[in-house]
Amino acid sequence: MKFVHIADIHLDSPFKTISDRADLGTKRRLEQREALKKVINYIKENNIEYLFICGDLYEQEYIRESTIKYINDLFKEIPQTKIYIAPGNHDPYIKNSYYAIYNWNDNVKIFNQNVEKIENEDVDIYGFGFNNFEMNENQLENINIENKNKINILITHGDLTESIYNPMNINILKNKGFDYVALGHVHKRDDSTNIVYPGSLISLGFDELGQHGMIVGEINNNNLIKKFIPVDDREFIEKEINVDNIFSEEELIEKINNIEENNNLYKIILTGNRNFPININIKLLKNNIIKIKNNTKIKIEIRENNYSLKGIFIKKLNEKKENKEINEETYEKILELGMQVLEKNNK
Repeated sequence: MKFVHIADIHLDSPFKTISDRADLGTKRRLEQREALKKVINYIKENNIEYLFICGDLYEQEYIRESTIKYINDLFKEIPQTKIYIAPGNHDPYIKNSYYAIYNWNDNVKIFNQNVEKIENEDVDIYGFGFNNFEMNENQLENINIENKNKINILITHGDLTESIYNPMNINILKNKGFDYVALGHVHKRDDSTNIVYPGSLISLGFDELGQHGMIVGEINNNNLIKKFIPVDDREFIEKEINVDNIFSEEELIEKINNIEENNNLYKIILTGNRNFPININIKLLKNNIIKIKNNTKIKIEIRENNYSLKGIFIKKLNEKKENKEINEETYEKILELGMQVLEKNNK
């Protein structure tokens, strides 16, 4: 049997961190739709029998009926594919959810909080999902594989650590004996075993670096073959720039704007000892520069035995730090403010 496993699409997400950068929020929502369309096209072209969607297909708080119709219309394009959805904490099966009130296509099965087994000719599929935005207890104790001569698959959404989001004990899960466990919730891909997180279908921010996409798998004669296929055309990338030898804001802006031209989105991390105050207006940067994080330190050049006001200030501050009267973070803040005041008074 052949399957595609996806999770954590979060359709209609507001993309708050990038929505103020040249309509990037709207662009990413369009790219979410396009990514799902790519998955459906792959299924059509490769005659995939099963599609597992393991939670957070959409954002309950923001989802529009027009988006649900878009999803369901895509599902209609693959009528021979059986689609199984295990709702997650962002799209729980609640009374007013579209899972409960929408007329989904005939090939779609949506699980609720109760464990259910679906028998197919070649595979038994066990599944359960969220019925609220939290789920403190899992249903593993209610699952026992009934026919070990068949392929057995579990699909759900949750954590393999202690949490309020369907926490599951990894050892108990392994001992259940499933041929494949399709999970969602963790946005970073982990496909090192047969207990798999595919990661988010497209990246939602800078805490989700690297490629994103889907898991394609096949199980025959107790043999699991799986591979990752990228779907997202963009990556969120962090790039460091050292400012030691940069001497003006204009020069720094030029350097930032000279990063490679591609479709990716960047967070720039400034490091080193700065030679000037850094307070860049993000609107002066290219649209694919989303964030600037300033990790620089103020550059201080004070000769030994310097009895200027600046030298005395630094000496006293250093003594407080050495005597552990202040910590490193407080030291940096006081130094920053003090140097700004002293430099301003010297003008």
